[in-house]
Amino acid sequence: MSLAGKNIFVTGGLGFIGSHTVLVLLEHGATVHLIDNMSNSFERVFEHMKKLAGDKADKMKFTKCDINDKETLTKIFEKETFDCVIHFAGYKAVGESVDKPLEYYHNNFVGTVILLEVMRQFKCKNMVFSSSCTVYGLPEEVPITESAPLKAISPYGRTKLFQEDMFRDLAVSDKEWRILLLRYFNPIGAHPSGDLGEHPVGIPNNLMPYIQQVALGQREFLRVFGNDYPTPDGTAVRDYIHVMDLAEGHVSAVVKTLATPDLGCTPINLGTGTGSSVLEMIKAFEGASGKKVEYRLVDRRAGDSVAVWAATETAEKQLGWKSKYNVDDMCKHQWAWASKYPQGYETPL
Repeated sequence: MSLAGKNIFVTGGLGFIGSHTVLVLLEHGATVHLIDNMSNSFERVFEHMKKLAGDKADKMKFTKCDINDKETLTKIFEKETFDCVIHFAGYKAVGESVDKPLEYYHNNFVGTVILLEVMRQFKCKNMVFSSSCTVYGLPEEVPITESAPLKAISPYGRTKLFQEDMFRDLAVSDKEWRILLLRYFNPIGAHPSGDLGEHPVGIPNNLMPYIQQVALGQREFLRVFGNDYPTPDGTAVRDYIHVMDLAEGHVSAVVKTLATPDLGCTPINLGTGTGSSVLEMIKAFEGASGKKVEYRLVDRRAGDSVAVWAATETAEKQLGWKSKYNVDDMCKHQWAWASKYPQGYETPL
């Protein structure tokens, strides 16, 4: 699977998933121009990426840019010809989206409209989109297939779903558009070197960064929302996927997009096909870190699903992709990152 000679434009390229994906794109021979507005990332990420990229670092370029900045986007597309866009950029905190719906709609939806306008102007009509399993809302059955009903229940989820609807309309209106929607589940882990990982700004919104902070002694305990679910240990079950597996999935998606003239707008789930409970994840992280993760059981949280995991047959068939890493690997690599950089990208060098 080679992307030699291909030039890929990546939005949100200094984010958790974007940064790992850029490195894997380079490994497969691509040249990458990435942008980020730094709202939920750090410029230092690029230095870590260059270190890990080694002699391929000169095939990677970074511009500080917001997807709402049409003038800068236009200048970038005037100077370079891109084969495909991978679109990660977007606000992503469910709770915050309830408090700031206008900001989420403007950034995630309007920003994407502007990006698409620039792509259309320069006749770059291939996109791999960072969607989410949040478009399925509270699923009625698992595993979740791509044909499951779409019914997002938060402003964040609706911004993803509305973008998907826009992509579908666009593909119907113009057959030259090829858009692959990657609906992924719960990305965790870090680069196996421990030199690249997740650094959430502020209080973590997701389970694993919170577990990590408790293991590091930065937080006293983890709140486990609900222990009376109809699951083996009573806690909620989710499909956790290693960020490096996810990155490989994006490379496979770019290859698929470029090779499929009649792709249209196609959704594909990226997950492992299995679920792990909150208590199982705590135990796995304790095993990887050798640290005790204190937790307290509290009431269920409104809007949480009992169990969510992906059906993976479409990804295996359409992309030739499947996850390789297990939960122990995910926790091992995340702890390698956490122990090297306990303050994330603010850890003194």
